[in-house]
Amino acid sequence: MNAPSSFADHEKLLITLNPGLRALALRGSLRNYRKNTVVITEGDVGESLYVLLQGSVKVFATDSEGREITYGTIEAGDYFGEMSLDGGPRSASVMTLDACTCSVVSRTAVREHLAEEPEFALDLVAQVIRRARAATETARSMALLDVYGRVVSLLESYEGPATSNAPVALQQITHQDIASRVGASREMVSRLLKDLEKGGYLELGVKRITLLKKLPARW
Repeated sequence: MNAPSSFADHEKLLITLNPGLRALALRGSLRNYRKNTVVITEGDVGESLYVLLQGSVKVFATDSEGREITYGTIEAGDYFGEMSLDGGPRSASVMTLDACTCSVVSRTAVREHLAEEPEFALDLVAQVIRRARAATETARSMALLDVYGRVVSLLESYEGPATSNAPVALQQITHQDIASRVGASREMVSRLLKDLEKGGYLELGVKRITLLKKLPARW
């Protein structure tokens, strides 16, 4: 992590936030993080919320054998870490995907903000509900779909189902990214994608997958 910087240095980043989130960010301390830095570690006690001003992060968990499942990514203009404001342990880890700037807001400052900005309190509740629903959908997918079904669901979630007349190019996506999202090995995902490429359903490139037509429900 680099040294803290001032809000004046990031005025342009703050302007892009909605008023409620900008006011919350101003209550925190700015921190710069290098790429591939673990900002939050699963199991640690949560004391802060992070407003992401620049960059992107991934939310993930690992098991005792080092296998990883990625729950999703968060982009600049959003926040993370809100699930542990009750003082409980972090439910997932968060790592930067590129250089990031965050405003780190203490639990006390968040509570003060919620008391003074009731509209933001409603936004926070809605955010928690959205993320809880996403987690439920992930769990449902893991339980009810096979690996192929999870891969199809993930690919189509990026840009929606492709049609034969409108190829969809998915950029900056790797086989390992997909494997981490669907809870499978990279080798298994690679085999499925190569089979689909042979079948004319998609085209593989470097960190790019182009969906040429609607993927079959079963393979």
